Amino acid sequence: MNSNELKLALNELLYPGIQRTLGDLKLIGEVKVANKHAKIELLTVSDESYLNVKKLIEEHFSALFDTLDIVKKNLQAKKDMNYGHSAAPNNRAPYAKNVIAVTSGKGGVGKSTVSVNLAIALAQKGFKVGILDADVYGPNVPRLTNTDLQRLSWNDANKIVPAENFGIKIMSVALTTPTMDTPLVWRSSVAVNALIQFLEDVAWGELDFLVIDMPPGTGDVQLTIAQELPISAAVLVTTPQIVATDDVSRAVMMFKDIGVKMAGIVENMSYFIAPDTKTRYDIFGTGGGEKIAQKYGVPFLGAIPLDMQVREGSDKGEPPVALGTEEQKKFYREIVENILKNATFNL
Repeated sequence: MNSNELKLALNELLYPGIQRTLGDLKLIGEVKVANKHAKIELLTVSDESYLNVKKLIEEHFSALFDTLDIVKKNLQAKKDMNYGHSAAPNNRAPYAKNVIAVTSGKGGVGKSTVSVNLAIALAQKGFKVGILDADVYGPNVPRLTNTDLQRLSWNDANKIVPAENFGIKIMSVALTTPTMDTPLVWRSSVAVNALIQFLEDVAWGELDFLVIDMPPGTGDVQLTIAQELPISAAVLVTTPQIVATDDVSRAVMMFKDIGVKMAGIVENMSYFIAPDTKTRYDIFGTGGGEKIAQKYGVPFLGAIPLDMQVREGSDKGEPPVALGTEEQKKFYREIVENILKNATFNL
């Protein structure tokens, strides 16, 4: 069995527990066979996935070779970790004219949905846009953009090729795992290293905007992004609920402390219009986002209602700004117009 024959056979193996092949999941990298010795490179991220696939291959092919060397490609290659400072950040994305960081004080406020739709709305205006899913432990951008079945590939320059849909380029750690429910049990240093790689080792091309879907809170990833990228503007997402506005207040103060300009605050799930009676319900309270904007002297970018069709479309990878009604598209497009007005961009 030569190298090509072994690689073809490996790609036909079913991943344990699911009806998809290693080839479907793009888990097989370089394969070399020489004198009854085989070396197989696996494009896995988690140790659990690597061990599962390694065991599967050994069960099927160890008898055919004198030695079977199965290694994991180092997706978190050691990077230059000479950190910048938030007052004088590095620029690990010189290909992007502008960087917009979208964040929230807490999870569950629809930050990723807002990030995706804002990125697409920018692309609809003719800009070249990429979105980096920096929410390492809860990556949702691939599902929201209907790219969740895609997996990593490399171009001839050994750069990672981003997924593409709806006119934007997409990179997420979720594209590196064999299944959507594979957990990434990483310490923060490993997560930060992965994000640096996604900034430097992805074939983004020239971008007008790199939108970063940040994790919620005020932790390592937020600080690293502020140190490693010249952020053009931050967009903060909240709901009207007091618990959410309490948390977004901390995010506002973090950006003020590190000197990042804020384009403004988006109030998501602002209200609900009953489809049968057209009655408005302020489920999470009212005016929370505007009050925070006024308190801290930052712009209020707009309110997005709670909409069942938006939720259903997002679950299916159908962003409302691309495939929703004109009313749904309007909310996101108006917010983008306000962002462009409230921050200074290199266009």
